[in-house]
Amino acid sequence: MNITLKFHFSRWIDAVVSLGGNALASICVAASAFVFSGVSMAQQPPQKVQAGPGTAVVAPGVHTRRLELDQIPPGTYDVVTKETLVRYGVDHMGFSEFWGTFAGATGTLAIDPKAIAATKLDVKVPIAQVETTNRELNGELFSDEFFDAENYPWMRFSSTKVIRTGPKNFKMTGDLTMHNITKSIVLDVTFHGAGNDPFTGKDIFVGFDAKGTVMRSEFALGKYVPIVSDETTITISAEFKKRSIDHS
Repeated sequence: MNITLKFHFSRWIDAVVSLGGNALASICVAASAFVFSGVSMAQQPPQKVQAGPGTAVVAPGVHTRRLELDQIPPGTYDVVTKETLVRYGVDHMGFSEFWGTFAGATGTLAIDPKAIAATKLDVKVPIAQVETTNRELNGELFSDEFFDAENYPWMRFSSTKVIRTGPKNFKMTGDLTMHNITKSIVLDVTFHGAGNDPFTGKDIFVGFDAKGTVMRSEFALGKYVPIVSDETTITISAEFKKRSIDHS
C-alpha cells in the first residue's frame, strides 16, 4: 500500500512524499513515542535547582520580616558603615556630571515613628575615604587645596529639625561641617525599607535615602568655580542597625 502525503511548508513551497506501508508504520510509532514522552515529562515534578557558588540561601526556619515606617521599633540605631555611602556630584565644564564618593560613615539615628519630630541623626564621614575615577584628583581633594584632610579629617552632619512630608518622606534640616566651616542644609529624606536580617532572622535594620545641595564655595572649597559648578549635589544611601541593648 502506498500513501501520498502533501506537506505545505510555506505559501511558496509544497512537497509531496509517497510512503510505503512499512515507512508509514515507522512514522506512526515514532510520533506516538514523541507524544507520550512529552506527556510523561509534563507529569514529572519540577526539578529542584541546586544552589551554586555565591547563591544567597536563607537558613532553614528563618522568616523574613518586613516593616513599614510606622512599624519601626523606637530606639537608637547605628550606621552600618559597609552598607552606607555618600555621593557628591558637580557639573564638569558643562559637559558632564562628575561624581565622587565617601565611604566609612559612622554615627547614630534615634527615631520613634510616633514622634518623628524628635528624630536625631548624628553622622560623620572620613575625608580620607574620598574616591573618584581619578587617582590624581583623589590626592588633590585630600590635600590642602581642597578638604585639607590632615587638619580636618571629618565631615559631620547633625540634624536640628525633622518634618514629615508624606507617608515615606521627610525634610531634615541639620548642620553640616566641612573644612572647619558649619552651614545649615536641608535634606529630602525617603524611607527605603526596614525589617530583620533575611539570612539569620535576627536584628532590625532600617534604610533611608537622602538628597540635598550645597554651594561648595561656602565651605572654602571653591577651586575651579565656575568652570566646575559651585552647586554640589549630595546623595546618600544609609543603612542602620538597631542596638541590641538600647541605652537611648
